[in-house]
Amino acid sequence: MTPERFEKLKAILTSRQMDLTVVMENVHKPHNLAAVARSCDAVGVFETHAISEMQDVVLRPKAASGSRKWVGVKRHGSVDEAYAHLRSKGLRILCAHFDERAVDFRSVDFTQPTAIVVGAELDGITEEAVEKADGSVIVPMLGMVKSLNVSVATALILYEAQRQRLAKGMYEERAMDDETYRTLLFEWGYPRLVPYYKKQGKPYPPMDDEGYLILEESKGGGSPLP
Repeated sequence: MTPERFEKLKAILTSRQMDLTVVMENVHKPHNLAAVARSCDAVGVFETHAISEMQDVVLRPKAASGSRKWVGVKRHGSVDEAYAHLRSKGLRILCAHFDERAVDFRSVDFTQPTAIVVGAELDGITEEAVEKADGSVIVPMLGMVKSLNVSVATALILYEAQRQRLAKGMYEERAMDDETYRTLLFEWGYPRLVPYYKKQGKPYPPMDDEGYLILEESKGGGSPLP
């Protein structure tokens, strides 16, 4: 890992938004999963959530293409399980769904801790998910088509959230805790070494200011990737 790449990884992790996420309810099509994951990575979402009984589909590495390794996916077996987890983190839950309480997504304050629920390609969000959420948002449409593709709608909402958070300076200071930050810096910077340390049950070695590993056998200096 070069010092330049190390600085880029640090900047990305610093900008990760720990209190902004997307919840995919029964979204299974690989191209939609990939598109949603790319949008999440682009706006700095740290982790997404999936409500589905089809674990092998949701968590399949290829389903989200290259973005899968940069944005985590936490699976939940039910709406109640997912919502309980999100609320334990202090997140408000909003469904991308048209109903009597739905508001224009641009009128929502996305600088507040928020989870955005999006639905399946054909059936949309379930009634249970809508009823148990804190509210609903819509993307206003003026044409004959009544709904957008799930990945397109998600991208629009996320970029509005990014716009608001950028204006408030929320990307400038790291919200991620130190342990997670150091762990991901190593795993992203030295992915070939991760299996070794996990198999041996050893903690990851520290890194110096340029991203070189500080190994036990090193004498006063960092050691680059072998």
